[in-house]
Amino acid sequence: MIDTDAKTIIIDILRGIAPEADPASLGAEEDMREALDLDSMDFLNFVVALHERTGIDIPEADYPRLRTLGGAIAYLGE
Repeated sequence: MIDTDAKTIIIDILRGIAPEADPASLGAEEDMREALDLDSMDFLNFVVALHERTGIDIPEADYPRLRTLGGAIAYLGE
């Protein structure tokens, strides 16, 4: 997956989960949970939505790799 496509998907999902936040302003290494005030259920919804949109299986052991925008983009690009 191309990085720009991955970023678009991630930002779109985050807008649905945290509509009051501005995920487009996230830095690549900024912790999304802290920056967007996501609780654990929000983060789980993010992971599930990523799976549904991309078809990529994301095992629980890989969740920490998705904490930052850069990490999530890299993960989807693998």
